Amino acid sequence: MAHQHLHFQDDIAAEHTHGKQIRVSLALLGTLAGGVLLINSGIAKLIWGSGSFEPEFLAMAGAILLGAPIVYHAIKSLVHGHAHMDELVALAIIAAFATQDYVTAGIVAFFMLLSELIETRTALGARASIESLIKLTPKKANIIDSDGSEREVKVSSLKTGDCIRTRPGDNIPADGEVIKGLSSVNEATITGESLPVDKVPGMQVFAGTNNLTGVLDITVTKAGKDTTLGKVQSLIMQAEQTKIPIMRIIDQHVKWYTPTILMIAGIVLFFTRDIDRAITILVVSCPCALILATPTAMVAAISASARLGILIKNVADLEIAGKMTAMVFDKTGTVTTGRLYVTKLTPPEGVEPAELLAAAASAEQMSKHPAARALREVAKEANLSLPETHNFKETPGKGVTAVIDSSTIYVGRDTFLKENNIDVSNVSDPALHEEQGFSTLYVAKDSKCIGWIGLQDKTRPEARQAIKELIDLGIKRVTMLTGDRNEVASRVAAELSCTDFKAHCLPHDKLAIVEQIKKDGHTVVVVGDGINDAPALAAGDLGIAMGAAGSDVAINSASIALMSNDLKRLPFLVRLSRKTRKVITQNLGFGILFVILGDTAGAAGWLPAVYAAALHFAGSLIVVFNSARLVRYGEDLDHEI
Repeated sequence: MAHQHLHFQDDIAAEHTHGKQIRVSLALLGTLAGGVLLINSGIAKLIWGSGSFEPEFLAMAGAILLGAPIVYHAIKSLVHGHAHMDELVALAIIAAFATQDYVTAGIVAFFMLLSELIETRTALGARASIESLIKLTPKKANIIDSDGSEREVKVSSLKTGDCIRTRPGDNIPADGEVIKGLSSVNEATITGESLPVDKVPGMQVFAGTNNLTGVLDITVTKAGKDTTLGKVQSLIMQAEQTKIPIMRIIDQHVKWYTPTILMIAGIVLFFTRDIDRAITILVVSCPCALILATPTAMVAAISASARLGILIKNVADLEIAGKMTAMVFDKTGTVTTGRLYVTKLTPPEGVEPAELLAAAASAEQMSKHPAARALREVAKEANLSLPETHNFKETPGKGVTAVIDSSTIYVGRDTFLKENNIDVSNVSDPALHEEQGFSTLYVAKDSKCIGWIGLQDKTRPEARQAIKELIDLGIKRVTMLTGDRNEVASRVAAELSCTDFKAHCLPHDKLAIVEQIKKDGHTVVVVGDGINDAPALAAGDLGIAMGAAGSDVAINSASIALMSNDLKRLPFLVRLSRKTRKVITQNLGFGILFVILGDTAGAAGWLPAVYAAALHFAGSLIVVFNSARLVRYGEDLDHEI
């Protein structure tokens, strides 16, 4: 029966939710109608007596209405060569009919159908919590034409390059870039972050997020299925169709399970000559609880993870997350912010720090390099006025030159200044400070070096706590890999309490290190940004891409995608995996025990078929509701994470 339920779910997965609800409602109506006929047969028996035609006819009509769908599905499955375990119940119903025990046939079918409907309704509830993340794109959008006029169009007609307008309270209909306006946007549906994000021109927005405070004009960059939300939908539905190893084991044993149960029922019938006992064994042995043990738990776990912005492509990957013993982090953009910050100003005697900063920030005004942005930000915080620059020139990988107030300013590496015949010996050697992990920029005015500026990439505020939690959860090795200098790597690794690190890593070096850790006997999870870490992500037992919102490369290259950059989701993922495994084990243990005890009681004549059907219904409910607890797992972390 459980397989019928699962196939029914698969059939309706592609349909609209409203259509699903109608089909469930019609099935419920038919089940209740059959149940009413059975009740009326009992009432008729009290009025006309047990040997009368009326109660027998009502019982037969109810049994046919209830049993026909089950028998039809069993025959259809056998014709198509798909042997499932629900044939056992169909056979029990046919046997009860053959003995003219219509009440037993009807009650068995009633409880089986009711069990299916409850399971399906619960599964639809789990899907609904997922689909609440998906069905957020509005059906209409306000598009701005080239003449500035505004008109309403269907979201399905949007294409790349269109300009759309969203007002306060609107859900954003497509991925895009803000070209005009200021607003706060709630991105919890994509990233799992509870706090709104302020959006200004030039920033990216995602379909399905909610515009809170202002009017935004947006240029569409992705629409429809290509949006981040569209990919989220695809990944979730893809995950629901995958199987973990334990599910595949159950499928493999289906072929011998049904013949074995039939043999047991036949032996009991042969020795006892009591067909009721054989019918009871057939009813009890339809292992809905066993088959539902894993898929219901997995659907609930996928729902819980999606709510916090964790996308799992294959449910088998969730199982690996709970078994990992080693974790490998990329440094830049993963455990660090990926942004440079000015942390030290070192001018020589006679030069003020403000003069050094103003010269460097002014020269870097036209550059898009992360170091240039860091200099401009700190100059702005210091309320320095930056004069206009002329003759700006940037030499990639080396530095920039610009003319400011008739003086030529050079900003870059020490080698860049030396190439321009500038002596840097008048300032202190940054090597004296390298244990602090600085990246250094030298600044010269005309032919004189006026100091150097130290920059650092700061670690993420939550990174240390996340790694501590991972170690507390039993992760034995936490390795950080970076292409940066050894001094920088050492500082960051010490801050985060990593067990080891490796500096000067190229992509192929990272790959080799991951392979070596696996050879050491570890189950390795690799965490990176999904771009330059693709080989290492693929080499690990599990690859997790950070900050995947809006990144096609990140979503496609890893097994699991975190839609935000919050590392605290990693310990949650481990806990969710272990909790899911615990729930599955509970479900399987209960299902096995239910079948063994039920068959024993049935063979001994202690359990009538009618009671067996009621117990089967109760057993399926216990498994479904035990799994459904996972849907709400992590709700207490919604605001904390």
